[in-house]
Amino acid sequence: MHFYRSLHPMKAISFDLDDTLYDNYPVIYRTVIESHAALQKYHPALYNFTLEHYEMLRHELLQCEPNIYHDVSQWRYRAFELALIKVGLSIKEAAHGAHEVMKIFHSWRNLVHIPEETHNTLTTLGKYVPLVAISNGNADPYKLGINQYFKFTLRAGPDGRAKPCKDMYYLAAERLGIQPLHILHVGDDLMTDVVGSLNAGMQACWLNFRAVNNLIQDKKARLLPHVEISQLASLTSLTYLLQ
Repeated sequence: MHFYRSLHPMKAISFDLDDTLYDNYPVIYRTVIESHAALQKYHPALYNFTLEHYEMLRHELLQCEPNIYHDVSQWRYRAFELALIKVGLSIKEAAHGAHEVMKIFHSWRNLVHIPEETHNTLTTLGKYVPLVAISNGNADPYKLGINQYFKFTLRAGPDGRAKPCKDMYYLAAERLGIQPLHILHVGDDLMTDVVGSLNAGMQACWLNFRAVNNLIQDKKARLLPHVEISQLASLTSLTYLLQ
């Protein structure tokens, strides 16, 4: 554990989800493969539709509607829908097809292994202060089996612009009724989690899992977090600051 700024008493803790509370890479990799296969099977004309073609559609949507970036589920749904429209389906047919493929996506998206360390850490911290989740992604804490630890979950799109924008950080503080200064945000991303929470007036904890990155050399390191940890369980040593 490394301290870079003085920590103030903490009255709540917010957590990023993906790659903070669990390893998201194998999950999202399998999810993309399975949902893309479902799209290919949905219509014969998409048999040779590749992931590269799909990414081109996502880019096309982003160019036309830059704000779609803030809702990853809607962005994915619209890309599926556009792929189906381009092979001749009506808007209504394409919408139905995109909905069906998204059901496959979400069924795989939430097949996440939650480490025992995560359960133990959230259980311990929850005895002291309220915990909330703030995510740019579309994992469902209820389906992940961790919903019981959080007072509420905020997601980019429905609850505001994606991190590092301040929307969800401000909303979390407002709903908790706690000044941002007394909320510690924990996340793995130096830009979305650290810079975002600091700009919103919160305290920031960077989870540098297994210390694989160097804060000084990382190009995403714009602002120093209050504290850096290499394993989630280290947070339990800060209980003396929890009110």
